[in-house]
Amino acid sequence: MTDNASHPEDPANSGTPPPEVPSDFAPWRAKLHEVIFEADTRAGKAFDVVLLIVILVSIVTVSLETVEPVQRRYGGLLVTIEWTITALFTIEYVLRLLCTGNPGRYATSFFGIVDLLAVVPTYLSVLIPGSQSLVVIRSLRLLRVFRVFKLGHFLSEAASLRRAVWQARGKIVVFLTTVLIAVTIMGSAMYQVENFDQPSEQFTSIPQGMYWAIVTMTTVGYGDIVPETALGKFLSAILIIMGYSLIIVPTGFVSAELVGAKVTTRPVSTQTCSSCMLEGHDVDAAFCKNCGTRL
Repeated sequence: MTDNASHPEDPANSGTPPPEVPSDFAPWRAKLHEVIFEADTRAGKAFDVVLLIVILVSIVTVSLETVEPVQRRYGGLLVTIEWTITALFTIEYVLRLLCTGNPGRYATSFFGIVDLLAVVPTYLSVLIPGSQSLVVIRSLRLLRVFRVFKLGHFLSEAASLRRAVWQARGKIVVFLTTVLIAVTIMGSAMYQVENFDQPSEQFTSIPQGMYWAIVTMTTVGYGDIVPETALGKFLSAILIIMGYSLIIVPTGFVSAELVGAKVTTRPVSTQTCSSCMLEGHDVDAAFCKNCGTRL
């Protein structure tokens, strides 16, 4: 008698999960992906920690190159260190492309662009002297510290804040428009007031007055441009008080959205989908919530 029950070898009936990585992935690519893109394993965490150390060394090296006494004495050593680090980052970037199921998606992602910009300036310095200082953009890669040191709950809170800011975007746009209008009016008024009797050496144009208004409203007060007339000082005092009143408004918008939405956060893992490169999966997730690839 033939058994009509589901056969274990039939994926359709056995509920076999999708593959963990794309079908054309060789074992070495899967292992490489685990080491480079994951921080759940000892090897993955060690890789990211070493990467962060190298990034810090690179930033210090580039910074020291701008110090003239250090540059004169250790310039050759600093250049050697910088090119060595650039070579390492170039190899790392190529390996990241090799061990992803969708290299194009990684290359156009935030970290993919940052990783590329981390190596381009050094090569560009061969054609454009001085452009190597742009490699300080590598500091953005320090954002990986959240994933390396298991600070996933910070990522959850950051996602909640991002959603709240996006939901309050209309109010924020209206607020910024109001500030821009106030800056334009006060900058123009200050230009007219300070140049009423005689030309002012500081408020030489309306854009200069607008610059002063922005600095004053944000309570920075550099002091490089100050009013000299009594009426100008009166307008300055009004703008300072207005700045204190307005500076907290965006915070209120975002806070209201956070409270109103009653955002609840869940811890996320450090896993990265090998197919679509999505991060921020729940700690108990077995499959990517975007493309369904097994994590």
